[in-house]
Amino acid sequence: MILTLKVKLISGMYATGDWQGVIEIDADDTLEDLHFAIQKAVKFDNDHMYEFRIGRTERSRDREVFDDETGNVYEQTIGGLYPLPGKKSLYYLFDYGDDWFFKIVKTQKTYPAPQPGVSYPRLVQETGDKPEQYPNWDEEEE
Repeated sequence: MILTLKVKLISGMYATGDWQGVIEIDADDTLEDLHFAIQKAVKFDNDHMYEFRIGRTERSRDREVFDDETGNVYEQTIGGLYPLPGKKSLYYLFDYGDDWFFKIVKTQKTYPAPQPGVSYPRLVQETGDKPEQYPNWDEEEE
């Protein structure tokens, strides 16, 4: 089964505009697989820690956390997360210093079968400008 997820940039140290992408991912893929798919979509270097959260907001104190410290990002499947608890959403935090936050929303109620010959996860749509992980401040000063 393939899930379609809308991934929207909420904030980040160098976030200057809106970006959102739509990712198709197999329900059996893990949160780690989703992490790599988001990294590829925004073209970030995978050089920082990350976590996923389920909560009312990205900074809710009452939240469930999935990270590599507990190892649950390697075990938790995307399909196993849904349906999320009432009025809660899935968030992705990358780089605890620059705090890149993304909100992830499942966009359909039915799940199609994987298409033959298609490699998942895959970015199928995006709007806005990709965020720049490490802007080159030297160029702006010239």
